[in-house]
Amino acid sequence: MLRIFNFKIVFFAGFLVFSVMQAGFSSEKNSEHLVSPELLKKAGLEIVWESVLPTKENESLEKLLLVGYRVYAISNKSFVLSINKDDGRTIFAKTVTPAGLKIERLNLLDGKLFSVAGDELIEINPDTGIDTNSMAFDFSIECPPAINSSYLYLSGSDKRLHVLNKEDGLEYFNVAADNHSSITSIIAEEDYVIFGTDQGDIISMLSDEPKRLWKFDATEAIPGLIIKDGESLFFASEDTNVYRVDIQDKFKHKFIWKCQMDGMLKTSPRVTEDIIYQQVYSKDLTAIDKFRGSILWSLPDGIDLLAVYKGKAYVITRDQTLTVMENSTGRKLYSVNFRGVSKYASNTIDSKIYIADKTGRVACLKPFK
Repeated sequence: MLRIFNFKIVFFAGFLVFSVMQAGFSSEKNSEHLVSPELLKKAGLEIVWESVLPTKENESLEKLLLVGYRVYAISNKSFVLSINKDDGRTIFAKTVTPAGLKIERLNLLDGKLFSVAGDELIEINPDTGIDTNSMAFDFSIECPPAINSSYLYLSGSDKRLHVLNKEDGLEYFNVAADNHSSITSIIAEEDYVIFGTDQGDIISMLSDEPKRLWKFDATEAIPGLIIKDGESLFFASEDTNVYRVDIQDKFKHKFIWKCQMDGMLKTSPRVTEDIIYQQVYSKDLTAIDKFRGSILWSLPDGIDLLAVYKGKAYVITRDQTLTVMENSTGRKLYSVNFRGVSKYASNTIDSKIYIADKTGRVACLKPFK
C-alpha cells in the first residue's frame, strides 16, 4: 500500500527578476578551436558550430546539457547560455536563479523549461528565457520533475512523491513507498505514474489517486533515471545489473532481462535504437544488446556515450580521448585527442557530438564518414 500524507507548500508570489545578458563571441577565447579541425578531419569528424559562454572573473563552465532542441551551457554562477543545437544560434543568455543558488538540473516539460535549484522550481519560457512562474517548497527537489496534462510530480527530500495541480500548483496529494525509501526517478503518463527508489523499488500507481498498480523489486538502489523507450523501461541498479522491464498495460509489467556488469553502477543507462550503453563506475563503458540483454563490448576507461553514427559509438574516456567503437564487432576503430574537453552532453537522438571546456568554449561536431 502507498502511504498518503499532507504537506504544506510555500509559493513565491510574482516573478523573480534577473539580469539578462547578450551572449557573444570572445576573441580571446576563440583564438583557437576547442579541437583541431585537421585532427578531427582525419577521424572523419567536422565542426558544425562553435560558441562561447560569456564568463566573468572566477566564473567557469560547470555543466553542458542537451535538453530538447537546445544545448545549455551553465556556469558555476548559474549563468545560462541557451543554444540552438543544430546551428549554434544563441536563444537567450541570463542568470536563472537567485544569488547563491546553483542550478541542479534543467528539464523541458510540456513545452516549458523548468530549472531546479534546491527547494525552488522556476518555470522559464524556452524561447525568451523569461521566468513565467516560480515556486518554493518545504523540501528539496531530489530528481527531475515529471508532468502530464493535469499534474506535476515532484520527489521531495521528505521521501514523498508530491502530486500538484499543473495549473495552480496546489498540492492534490502525496505518497511514500512502504519502506520510506527516497524517490530517484519519476515517469508520468496520462493514466499512470512510475517511480524508482533508492532501495530498488519500481512502483506504478494511478496518475490521479494513490492506488498502486504494480511493483518490481530490483533489490538495490536505482541510482539514476528510469528510461522509458516505447513500452520498455531500462534502468541500472546498485545490485550491478542493468534491467529491462516491459509495460504490458497499466496494470501489468513483464521482466524481460537483466545484464550483470563487472562493478558498481551509479548512472542511468544510455538508450539508443538497438543498443544500451552503461558506465561501470571507475572501470569501463559497456554496450548491451537492447533486445537480448547480452554484452557486446566493454571499453576500459570509457566514461560515457557521446553519439552513435552508422553502427559506430563515439565514446569519451577518462584520459580525455574520443574513442570510436564498432558496435557489431567490438573493435576500437580510432581515437582523437580531446585534451582540454572537460564537459560533454550525451546524445542518444542523432549523431551530433556536443563538447566544451571549463572556460566556456562549446562545440558541435558531426561525423561525415
